[in-house]
Amino acid sequence: MRGYKVFSGTANPEFSKAVAKYLSIPLSEATINRFSDGEINVQISESVRGRDVFIIQSTCAPANANLMELLIMTDALRRSSANTITAIVPYFGYARQDRKAAPRVPITAKLVANLFETAGIDRVVTVDLHAGQIQGFFDIPVDNLYGSIVFKDYLQRKNLPNPIIASPDIGGVARARNFAKQLDLDLVIIDKRREKANESEVMNIIGNVEGKDVILIDDMIDTAGTIVKAAGALKKNGAASVMAFCTHPVLSGPAYERIDKGELDELVVTDTIPLKQESEKITVLSVAHLFSEVIRRIYHNESVNGLFI
Repeated sequence: MRGYKVFSGTANPEFSKAVAKYLSIPLSEATINRFSDGEINVQISESVRGRDVFIIQSTCAPANANLMELLIMTDALRRSSANTITAIVPYFGYARQDRKAAPRVPITAKLVANLFETAGIDRVVTVDLHAGQIQGFFDIPVDNLYGSIVFKDYLQRKNLPNPIIASPDIGGVARARNFAKQLDLDLVIIDKRREKANESEVMNIIGNVEGKDVILIDDMIDTAGTIVKAAGALKKNGAASVMAFCTHPVLSGPAYERIDKGELDELVVTDTIPLKQESEKITVLSVAHLFSEVIRRIYHNESVNGLFI
């Protein structure tokens, strides 16, 4: 066999180490430095000729630097005669602008897809894209995994007395409905009006939450305004408890303060993005084992979808 190698960017090195540990291989060596003006300098420290290569790099904050680091590593590996290059991108940044929702705005998700392909990436693996149709922006294979596989196990262990699934907004209904279907639970929806970016106002709850243990489902939490206001509205409408599951803990600005002081009882996230600080209300579940199994299956030409059946 050709053999494969796994490299890590600097966005989330602990996650990369966990993936390599599950695969029972060492991370391959690359030197990543900055010139004095901030430019990224990459040197691959071992031969990759003819090898299938996997680069683990979330494009989380600082998004520009982490994205460029991934592209530059790809170029270095391509010029070093790697056989294939698969980008393992647990968090796919710049995904929130996935359509032309207003005049004179970019579609950044498509732009990033173009950059990946131009750099020489052959395949992308990510989890819980902000919008599933982003897969169609690529002309290379994209595996969009589901964080619900770890959330489902955790929730079942909680053994809540009266659980119900909730979507924090209309846009997340499909995601929440799918999760509710897996667990055979009912669904409620929170209708909100967003006046401007990163600000929201809860307007109405569609469904009955009286005495329920509500589980909010979302793909990412940024400033936590929506999720905390949703928890407050649910408690006002009689919810016994409110917890939230979120794959990507972006958690910028006042997010941690809002979570700590708000009505949310627990926030469960994954390690696709490293937390900036700890919180008693935040529980982190690892998806490293999921990505390691996907890497193994891709290399051996086995079904990735089989993980979720």
